[in-house]
Amino acid sequence: MSAPQLAPMPIDVVSDIVCPWCFIGKRRLEKALALRPDIAAEVRWRPYFLNDWIPREGIDRNTYLETKFGSVERYAAIAERVAAAARSEGLDYALDKIARQPNTLDCHRLILWARNTSDPGRMKQRLMELYFSEGADLTDPEVLVGAAVDCGMDGDLVRKLLESDADVERIEGEARAAKEAGVDGVPCFIFGNVLAVAGAQEPAYLADAMGRAAAEHAERAGREETEAEVPSN
Repeated sequence: MSAPQLAPMPIDVVSDIVCPWCFIGKRRLEKALALRPDIAAEVRWRPYFLNDWIPREGIDRNTYLETKFGSVERYAAIAERVAAAARSEGLDYALDKIARQPNTLDCHRLILWARNTSDPGRMKQRLMELYFSEGADLTDPEVLVGAAVDCGMDGDLVRKLLESDADVERIEGEARAAKEAGVDGVPCFIFGNVLAVAGAQEPAYLADAMGRAAAEHAERAGREETEAEVPSN
């Protein structure tokens, strides 16, 4: 009898759409996965609010930068290093195009809904591209509907869902749970529920962590299978 197929190792990625290092980290994770084709993995996108103080309608980008960093100029000096890292990964980080800082609750709802009819990773990527590369206003429901359609979702259904409170409590609860669990910076990669890596680390580093976690994941699954086979007295 052949051995049972081991379930794919979960990779939980706690991140936010407007986090530039999350934009970079997603690309680096994809490269890490390509380095380890021997590992069956399931990437699960988990919500996080980098700026939970921003209202649902969003705020002016310059107002946001002045509030969080002290001035637009101070942020520009910090951001150049991030932009260079993005370019090195083949990503377009067009800082000058971003005019509005959004609340990302609805973006996270879209990623959740994409599990049903589309690819959540593709939705995540499209939202990040809209924000970082195109300077789109992610507080505009029609921008979000357009992103959903781009990813193969039903635009009319998404529009109705966005007008409702569907999954608002779920997203807020998951984001709160991540912070309560100690996630205080993103991206955070949790491999197989056994190993967490903080930050947009290089692909080779992530691939190594993935391999160590996969070994532990397989060992744990084997122990659980053995224990299940032992009859209780």
